[in-house]
Amino acid sequence: MTTTYHPLTEQEAIEIARTIEGIFPEGADLQSREIGDGNLNLVFHITDPASGSSLIMKQALPYAKVVGESWPLTLDRARIESESLILQGKLADGLVPKVYRYDTTLALTVMEDLSSHIIMRRGLMDAIEYPLFAGHISTFLARTLFLTSDLGMNQQEKKLLVRDFINPELCKITEELIFDDPYTDAETNNIPAPIRDAAEAIWQDGQLQLEVALLRQKFLTSAEALLHGDLHTGSIFITPESTKVIDPEFAYYGPMGFDIGAVIANLLLNFAAQEHWSADADARARYRSGLLTMIEEIWTQFEAKFRALWNEHCVDRLASAAPGYQDLYLKRLLQDTIGFAGCKMVRRVYGLAHVADIDAITDVAVREKAQRLALAVGTALIRSNRQAETIGHVIDIVKKEGF
Repeated sequence: MTTTYHPLTEQEAIEIARTIEGIFPEGADLQSREIGDGNLNLVFHITDPASGSSLIMKQALPYAKVVGESWPLTLDRARIESESLILQGKLADGLVPKVYRYDTTLALTVMEDLSSHIIMRRGLMDAIEYPLFAGHISTFLARTLFLTSDLGMNQQEKKLLVRDFINPELCKITEELIFDDPYTDAETNNIPAPIRDAAEAIWQDGQLQLEVALLRQKFLTSAEALLHGDLHTGSIFITPESTKVIDPEFAYYGPMGFDIGAVIANLLLNFAAQEHWSADADARARYRSGLLTMIEEIWTQFEAKFRALWNEHCVDRLASAAPGYQDLYLKRLLQDTIGFAGCKMVRRVYGLAHVADIDAITDVAVREKAQRLALAVGTALIRSNRQAETIGHVIDIVKKEGF
């Protein structure tokens, strides 16, 4: 094993894979393919065609791959990702890939291969239905958020976890690319020319910027629970029967609504993009209706599971005893979720990194329609988040803008 960091070659990845016990037969003729299409990492898919055994090796790069070496990044994010996956696996068994090894020197995580699954974003673009997803992701969110919060664990032990998951460099990316750059004419923005007028209108919207400032303050200061930190549909592997959450390298202690809102935002971005991906108007209406039902079920099931954990496992006496506290907590969490969802939507339309759901639309006019719909829904969610009483608030906004 090397004692110095360097980006691995495919042959080096194969040699490391041979040392992982219980995966490959001795002497297997292993093959490697670098499949990383993300912004920050190398990803090797190691396989033994003879036995069908396989694994994934993910190595952090010391810079943002999407920009290059001019944007350096800490390799400690690989530790954060590995430790997050291990903890999430304990709290939400079966909903994240198994971690076989973490190598500190190489910033390398070796984990379960999920090739039997597909990236959820791709599945949604193909209009595949996922009837179990709301149940799976609501379980993941309720258990990982509640059980890493002051409600679900000893407060002093939680503070030690806050220390362990300090993630300033990747948080800085989120703070700037989601909560700052989209609201000014920043160099990092990637604004499609046909919707520049919509971006400029957002820059002049004082009410909107007030709400974003309040949400940004929560992201900066509210260490409620250990977040995944980047829970979009590109960070979920899925089949109609199985859900696996991946890539928690942005994990840190922050406001719970950020993770829940990220999931909802990406479903709504796909909703906007169905203008292209659905075969006809009837198919589009059916699939969009299914997405809205999924969003409603995610929140409804999350809330029920979160309340059940609270009622059975809350370690905070006052939180359990104070009349009405649980209801106020969940109402505020819903409002945070809605506001953060809106911020995630706006950022993905003309910020630094877009979503394939919309950008892969080839018809310029259809793509612009999807972009404007996403911005209309996103900004409405931001403006009105503090008025929300139920998840129906989101559904009403989408129906007003999207049908």
